[in-house]
Amino acid sequence: MSPAERPRLLIIVGSSRPGRSGHHVARWFEGRVHEHGGFEPVVADLAEIALPFFDEPRHPRLGDYAHQHTRDWSKIVGAADAIVFVTPEYNHGPSAVLKNAIDFLHAEWRDKPVGFVSYGGVAAGTRAVQQLLQIVTTVRMVPVFDAVAIPFIRRVIDEDGELTTSPLMLSSSAAMLDELGRLLRLLRPATARV
Repeated sequence: MSPAERPRLLIIVGSSRPGRSGHHVARWFEGRVHEHGGFEPVVADLAEIALPFFDEPRHPRLGDYAHQHTRDWSKIVGAADAIVFVTPEYNHGPSAVLKNAIDFLHAEWRDKPVGFVSYGGVAAGTRAVQQLLQIVTTVRMVPVFDAVAIPFIRRVIDEDGELTTSPLMLSSSAAMLDELGRLLRLLRPATARV
């Protein structure tokens, strides 16, 4: 399957703070997606997209966006067939910038399979994922069970921002991508209607 024929997997970097690890984790995961071969990865870094704090005057479910930054974000998410959030854990939850990015849109998320690559300390970002599960199901995304959780992130990133890959990271990323592909095939009729 050529890259143009592969489903588009949007990898969203869910942190924007200086000194973050998310962009390194996203680059590592993008490599796993290429190796897997089932998707064409597209990375959306929320630090570069720089959405303001939610500023649309009308409810996102209407899709009547007043601002160009929202229309641009809508195009990025709307073009995706599946989503993976790369998320840190801040105070046992996801970052405010990631929650804000989700809140900007509605129909663009609907009926799309979603996975998570989380990272942090001992909990590996898993508490953030638990909160995100409530959020993504509210906008009618379909989360996969398989996930990648990277504990003690500072120990696996070298000075060049490269991750040391463990066998568990490889197996969990492959399992998640397989499951995203399976769900996408089941959900295609639903996403075609949106």
